[in-house]
Amino acid sequence: MTKKLSVFLGAVLLLLQTTSMASVSAPPSEFSETTKTCIECHQKKSLGIVQQWGDSKHYRAKVGCYECHKAEKGDIDAISHFPKKIGKDKFISIIVSPRDCSNCHEKEVAEYEASHHAQGGRIIGSLDNLLADVIEGNRDFKTEAFPHGVSAAVVNGCWQCHGSEVKVNKDGSLDPATWPNTGIGRLNPDNSRGSCTACHSRHKFSVEQARNPENCGKCHMGPDHPQEEIYYESKHGIAFHANKDKMNMDRAKWIPGEDYDAAPTCATCHMSATKDLPVSHDVGMRISWNNRPAISIRPEKTDAAMGLEGANVHWEERRDNMKSVCRSCHGDAFIEGFYTQYDGQIRLYNNKFAQPGLALYNAAIPLRKRQAKFANHIDFVWFEIWHHEGRRSRHGASMMGPDWTQWHGNYEVGKHWYGKYLPELEELIEGNIHSKDPAKKAAAENLKRIYDLVVTDQFEVTDVETGEKVLSTGHKFYSGTESAELMDKRLKDREAFILRYEGNTDK
Repeated sequence: MTKKLSVFLGAVLLLLQTTSMASVSAPPSEFSETTKTCIECHQKKSLGIVQQWGDSKHYRAKVGCYECHKAEKGDIDAISHFPKKIGKDKFISIIVSPRDCSNCHEKEVAEYEASHHAQGGRIIGSLDNLLADVIEGNRDFKTEAFPHGVSAAVVNGCWQCHGSEVKVNKDGSLDPATWPNTGIGRLNPDNSRGSCTACHSRHKFSVEQARNPENCGKCHMGPDHPQEEIYYESKHGIAFHANKDKMNMDRAKWIPGEDYDAAPTCATCHMSATKDLPVSHDVGMRISWNNRPAISIRPEKTDAAMGLEGANVHWEERRDNMKSVCRSCHGDAFIEGFYTQYDGQIRLYNNKFAQPGLALYNAAIPLRKRQAKFANHIDFVWFEIWHHEGRRSRHGASMMGPDWTQWHGNYEVGKHWYGKYLPELEELIEGNIHSKDPAKKAAAENLKRIYDLVVTDQFEVTDVETGEKVLSTGHKFYSGTESAELMDKRLKDREAFILRYEGNTDK
């Protein structure tokens, strides 16, 4: 879908981006005749849309319905919409894709397309989508685009945040299994990726709304990535809630320390301008760990795997970017101390649980009763340890939410690791170590070898920070191989604490 805007609208580009207007001609003095026709009809049929648009910067810049929805006749999703009114040679498309927005917002779209947000549609081929497609769903939801059916769990769950592959039916309509959809990584008919309206809800496209934490909460919440809940537990979220009326979130220029100082929002830290940084629509350029995988990795490695330009931006540069945001309110000692604590949590989770856990799970695969994914209890146990609880421990630490780090994160990881995961592995070993099937016996022996190394703190892992080989430690208490000296020291430390703060701790 190609939308060819006029020279006047090229001027509007610079107006909306608040760049210098010194050498730019004035925007149009009135709306196009086609847009006027659109308004006349929609004022009767969908007044709310017209009102939202009337409150937007687009309205003030005379950018109207047709300028955004214009399509060419050959576009796959082009439709002739009331040709008697707007003209037989004029076509529109329902979807306004990032490619369309780039006619005016070229820089913003380029940054967005380079981000992980634009890659959100990759979930369609992921383990998460398998859960919604097979385990949670069936194929009873049938449409023209899916004559053999698609899972309603996928349509209403995964795709609404990550984005669907929008299908166009033979008559030009959008298939209802894939539309409506404002998923952040939506795969559009014009082959572009993403949805600007995921954050800038149509038709007002309010920057104030996009700066609100709740705007991110549509997707960044829940058991596996509760960023919104973590934020509101943190001192940042508490300060925002108490001082929202002091945030000046409707200002065009929005610099922390200059235009507001009460609290940061998600946008402040990840996207908005500071006195040293410009606005960025690549949300990964200030993130120094990717905590989505089972084992945390540096973001440039993920970008390289996706073929993104961010592969050339080292994590230390990204961390420096975030530190620039932090310095709007905090001193260097505070900032460095925070990152030392955060890195320590990543190292703990990765080295103690993630790397040995993944090795144990892979070794257990040949011994599972059923070989299909998520057909065994142990599949769910390991998945939730890393995908839910492990993420919560890491995300909680990254945003200074201690309850999410501890009780929803570290505690749940430990409880299920020692209370479910290791006991189930023990059962697999015991049930197959004497098997008459040579393959089963060999697999059980291999699993036992790894298991014994893990529970006696002898399993070797790669330290995520240094790349050096280290031992995964902290498991000896479970196997009863802790030294008497260590157990005695722990007891004495506890007794000393109780003696000093008598009556202030559980006995």
